[in-house]
Amino acid sequence: MSTTLQQSMFAAIEEELKRQVARLDQPHTRPFHEMLTYHMGWTGEGSGPQAAGKRIRPLLVLLGSASFSVGTKSDGRTVINWLHAVSAAASVELVHNFSLVHDDIQDNSELRRGRKTAWVKWGAPMAINVGDALFVMANQSMVDLKARYPAEIVVKAVEILGNCCLDLTRGQYLDMSFEERFDLKMEDYWRMIAGKTSALLSACTHLGAILGYAKDSEQEAFRLFGHHLGQAFQVQDDILGIWGDEALTGKSAASDLVEGKNSLPVLYALEQNGKFAARWKQGPIPVQEVGGMASLLETEGARSFAEQAAETETKKALAYLEEANPQGEAGAIIRELANKLLKRRQ
Repeated sequence: MSTTLQQSMFAAIEEELKRQVARLDQPHTRPFHEMLTYHMGWTGEGSGPQAAGKRIRPLLVLLGSASFSVGTKSDGRTVINWLHAVSAAASVELVHNFSLVHDDIQDNSELRRGRKTAWVKWGAPMAINVGDALFVMANQSMVDLKARYPAEIVVKAVEILGNCCLDLTRGQYLDMSFEERFDLKMEDYWRMIAGKTSALLSACTHLGAILGYAKDSEQEAFRLFGHHLGQAFQVQDDILGIWGDEALTGKSAASDLVEGKNSLPVLYALEQNGKFAARWKQGPIPVQEVGGMASLLETEGARSFAEQAAETETKKALAYLEEANPQGEAGAIIRELANKLLKRRQ
């Protein structure tokens, strides 16, 4: 994999994110601006790349825009500079971070990437405003495409972002409403993660294809690649949340069961209505019971079921990626990145 192109894209993403967030860098709102720069991982105790996150979503936008604009004049391709799409890349990362700020409040999470969350530092009302500001900036950033793209492309990009954000709220609603319910079915799970996890990834790949002037069939295939990438990623996360190596994941393997998370392995076991289901319905699982409950899940087939589901979604994602057939150096990076994300152990 060429690191030069990736490094250039990461640098451009950070620069554009800082430019967008700088809308609040004024004397009367400077403390507010600092709240945003803290959450984005740029300032404050523990700031740096680890606090900022991996920026995979904006990278997918730029790689997509670069890989579909490759071609010859004979096939009608418009060769563009991937930098033209950088405000859209920043937009999806701002949406991602807006959702994280609000998720931390709703989940009562005190830490994000090893640092105090915004609501812990400044209180929930102020943190809600931080999330709202990131959301507004995401929309402003998407509209900035008008400097480089025709109106119909900009309108389509804005529409994709709006639909994605609505899907995120649907997924979050379902996730919160599922708490302490024992009548959930597998289809409820897939509907929930389609909003919580897949919506933003599929928006990223869809945007990348559109901003690279991909053909309609390529746009749809690349969108579906993002959708199934998100599905596979979430199922893998559910598996790691119960059986993952804590030294690799950096997360306690006990937390998902202790928190009562309705993950795919749990929902499968509940449908089997065996010993795991009987204990689960009795109430919260203390840490000392986690090992036994994880073993019950494995015995009742929940782990193998989830692993098979992850494999199925992985195959779908890779098949749609090949159908989309992104080209050039950026296309090669997408393929390597997809394989890395789909075969992760952390």
